[in-house]
Amino acid sequence: MDALAAFSRPRALVSAAIASIFMVAAIPGQTATTCAATSGAQTVPLVELFTSEGCDSCPPADRWLTSQFPVTGTAGPVTVLAFHVDYWDRLGWKDRFATAEYTQRQYDAMRANGATFVYTPQVLVQGHDVPSWRSGGKVGDVLAAARKRPARADVTLGIDGDPGANLSVRARATVADQALRKNAILWIAYADSGLVSDVKAGENRGVQLHHDHVVRSLHGPYAVEVGGTTATISLAPPREPGQAPTLVAFVQDRKSGEVLQTLALPACR
Repeated sequence: MDALAAFSRPRALVSAAIASIFMVAAIPGQTATTCAATSGAQTVPLVELFTSEGCDSCPPADRWLTSQFPVTGTAGPVTVLAFHVDYWDRLGWKDRFATAEYTQRQYDAMRANGATFVYTPQVLVQGHDVPSWRSGGKVGDVLAAARKRPARADVTLGIDGDPGANLSVRARATVADQALRKNAILWIAYADSGLVSDVKAGENRGVQLHHDHVVRSLHGPYAVEVGGTTATISLAPPREPGQAPTLVAFVQDRKSGEVLQTLALPACR
């Protein structure tokens, strides 16, 4: 694979959380903390990075993701997830964040985009391939356009529990438009940041890698029914937890890959 060119750093895409979109509440007087959030009227777009610790052109993409979408511990106007795929593990280094499930997700996106192969690093915005992300500006333009669109799904998230302990997560999604609802599915992801690996084999041998927005578990898909769909899951903390744990719920068209709405909720403090 060719090494990526150096990145210019365009203006930041992440700002403080917007109170009118995200409503988070901690309820005192309980053994476990409860927090909740509700999506707003405008689209909060989804950025996905498909990456691997075994791919020598992926570290620049990981750095790009962190520089463009810094980890703040609060929800922002863009939702970001990094999926580590496992097909580079054959080169001698097993990426401990990679799963066959995330590889399958990339293949599903390939088919939805009408492509014939997968590659890393790959950036998707709203479920669609954006190969020009390396130039910096294109992703910003796509995100700005997406954020102007009215949301096509409504999402709520609730979390019971404290970071470091088991979490009970409830996500609910509704899609008013009957045509969109036909193929609408709900996903729930748990992601965290500040993860470090000292790679000892493969294409990145001898390199220390830093990762943010890493998906540690993915749940779904749940079909969105008439009147809405509620999914409740129990999450155990990762054996090697990172920083800023965040729950993400998003609604997607299973055929086109188009993302209808997202909602990110940092785990309760």
